[in-house]
Amino acid sequence: MTELLSLYPDELEALLVSVGEPKYRAKQIFPQLHRGLTPEMMTNIGKTTCERLASVASWHFPTIRRKLVSAIDGTVKYLLEMEDGACVEAVVMKYKHGNTVCISSQVGCRMGCRFCASTIGGRVRNLSAGEILGEVITVQKDLGSERLSGIVMMGIGEPLDNYDQVIRFLRLVSHENGICIGLRHISLSTCGLVDKIYQLTEEDLPITLSISLHAADDETRSSIMPINNRWKIAQLLAACKNWFEKTGRRISFEYTLIAGKNDSPESARKLAELLNRSLRTRTEGMPIHVNLIPVNEVQETGFVRAADRAVQKFAQILEERGIRATVRRTLGADINASCGQLRREEAAKKAAASKK
Repeated sequence: MTELLSLYPDELEALLVSVGEPKYRAKQIFPQLHRGLTPEMMTNIGKTTCERLASVASWHFPTIRRKLVSAIDGTVKYLLEMEDGACVEAVVMKYKHGNTVCISSQVGCRMGCRFCASTIGGRVRNLSAGEILGEVITVQKDLGSERLSGIVMMGIGEPLDNYDQVIRFLRLVSHENGICIGLRHISLSTCGLVDKIYQLTEEDLPITLSISLHAADDETRSSIMPINNRWKIAQLLAACKNWFEKTGRRISFEYTLIAGKNDSPESARKLAELLNRSLRTRTEGMPIHVNLIPVNEVQETGFVRAADRAVQKFAQILEERGIRATVRRTLGADINASCGQLRREEAAKKAAASKK
């Protein structure tokens, strides 16, 4: 059955016509749907229209299973449940310039990054475009008058591993008659699916691309990121250079600092040399920004957060070599705001309940 929230306006028109409704109904339904109203809730849509739609389509918004609010900085973490009972997470981060929501693109993840809680247990399934959009709509409704101004696709799942649905979501969430969050205010993070980066480059979507790099040599990167066994760092950076040359959009590189693994001064020097050599000359090329992220300690990984002194030294070395470096501020520390943990807690509860 067709999922109403995944449809573009012209597809909604065609669906309505197919059940004997005038296509102008799409202009009534589409914007209200993106505000979180189901057809039954729309005062300008009659019962007959609802029944006809229900015969060919379904509509469901994620429900808030749990909500945690940080007493430290106001960060809000949601456990969202889909119609089939699958759960994902979304996190609202509050900044001076506005509210940004970090959303999920899959239920679980199959990329296997060793430091990540989201990949434990693998991928269950992809989210549809409507389900991803539903995350944003549900969160926006819960926030009320606090408008969402940005989106980060950095939650559970690898966005480019769910390519078609993510592209559809991006076009839907930025549609002028919908929730209308500008593409320039959307960031997509990938662990480095090189073929999909080339494909994304041709989509003409002015989003910000973030690359999870986390190492400056193939041996280290492969040991913590299995994707590097398929595409080496040189191939990944070639795709990044092509992105910048064709779109003019800079890339942000994410680097998770793990004590004793990739946080040494030598690692910082190697990273600076790699990025400068691969992406620019001394006078021209891509502006480079590295976002340093002290690893979130997850019991199953055994990885330990890099010491603050090591983090600051790492950033200093990059800056001295002409690379802008920032250390990601820890938000929602009192609610474990990093993605994956709340979903795992819920899964453990369900498993325990089923054994009783």
